[in-house]
Amino acid sequence: MKKNRQKIFRRLKIIEGQVRGLQAMVEKGSYCIDIITQTSAVKQALSGIEDALMEGHLKTCVIDQIQKGKETKAQEEILKVYRLKRR
Repeated sequence: MKKNRQKIFRRLKIIEGQVRGLQAMVEKGSYCIDIITQTSAVKQALSGIEDALMEGHLKTCVIDQIQKGKETKAQEEILKVYRLKRR
């Protein structure tokens, strides 16, 4: 889990840089399509982080809940993850 956190943290730092770049593009009045292209890249990067977090949660927390006899809570969380990802 620690290695995964480090990877996610590194990705977030990259996204932070992308967002700062977007701010600069807007400030200097860059071409709209160029800004939209960059916002799309940020959304995809965030989606990748979301996928990694959800996968880790399902592989660890949810499995732990099942093993501890908390199947209902595990089911609720699986459905919550599913609903969140569909948004």
